[in-house]
Amino acid sequence: MRGRIILLSFFLLFISKSGYSQDDDFGIWYGINSEFAINKKLEADVSAMIRTFNNAAKIEQSYIESGLSYKFNKNFLAAGSYRLINTIEDDDLFHLRHKFMSDIRGTLPIADFTLSVRLRLQTQIRTYFEPGDDKTPDFTGRIRLKCEYNIPKFPVNPYLSFESFSPMFENSDRFLGKERISAGFEYKIAKKHSVELGYIFQRDFIPRKSDINIISVTYNVKF
Repeated sequence: MRGRIILLSFFLLFISKSGYSQDDDFGIWYGINSEFAINKKLEADVSAMIRTFNNAAKIEQSYIESGLSYKFNKNFLAAGSYRLINTIEDDDLFHLRHKFMSDIRGTLPIADFTLSVRLRLQTQIRTYFEPGDDKTPDFTGRIRLKCEYNIPKFPVNPYLSFESFSPMFENSDRFLGKERISAGFEYKIAKKHSVELGYIFQRDFIPRKSDINIISVTYNVKF
C-alpha cells in the first residue's frame, strides 16, 4: 500500500509539472546500454546515445560512456564513469566535452515496488570557449528519485522518476539549474535483453528558462 501511495505521488508530480510545459521544443534520445559482471560485487558498463532537438530535426549531442560500479550489498553501491561528448555549440559546430561522474546509489524494495535514490557529483570540461568564458570546469550535483513497479510474471515494468541538477562551487542566483521528470517502462525481450521506452519533461533554468519534451528509446543488454 505504501509503495502505491509513493507511485501515485510521483505521478501527480509528473502531471503537475508537464501540465505547465510551454512546449518549447521536442527531441528524441536513442541509446544503447551494456553491462558486464566482472564478479559478484564489481560491474562494468558501456553506453552510447544520440540526442536530438529542434523538434527532433537536429542532433544536439552524441556520446559514449564507460564506468565501474561496486556493490557493498544488495541495496547500496558506488560508481564512477567517464563520458566523451560531441555536442553542438554556439558556433553551430560540434565540439568535444569531457564529463566525469561519481555516484552513490541506494535501493529499497517494498512489495512489488523498488524505490531508489542516486546522488551524483559531476564535472564537465569543455573544449569550446567564446571570448570572456570561464575556462574553469563546472560542477553539478544531481539527485534522482525513482520508483519502479515490478509486475510479477509480466515482462513490462513501469517507472517514474524525478531528478534535480544544482550548480556547485560557483556563484549562481539559482539553487536549481535543471529538473527532469520521467515516466516509462522497460520491456524484457529475453533474460538479459530489454527495451526501455520513456517520456521525459526537462526544464532548464540556466541561462534562461526553457522546456523540452523528450521521447527516450534505449536498448539494454547484460553479459
